[in-house]
Amino acid sequence: MYQVKLTAIGNSTGLILPKEILALLNAGKGDTLTITRTKDGIALTSYDEKFARQMEVGRKIMREDRDVLRMLAK
Repeated sequence: MYQVKLTAIGNSTGLILPKEILALLNAGKGDTLTITRTKDGIALTSYDEKFARQMEVGRKIMREDRDVLRMLAK
């Protein structure tokens, strides 16, 4: 288990990840990470462009076909 402290970065708040955590994420300076809410808190994962595109397609379908999806859920 690692503990990190929040720090001021300009007008924002950030945290510094230990190199061991970056190695686990296969991430480094300038990379993008994804934060996902889970039932236990949050999950931090490496950004997956393919997954992000799939999620955007899913969101678009949910917006455009909202009524059909509601009927199917019944």
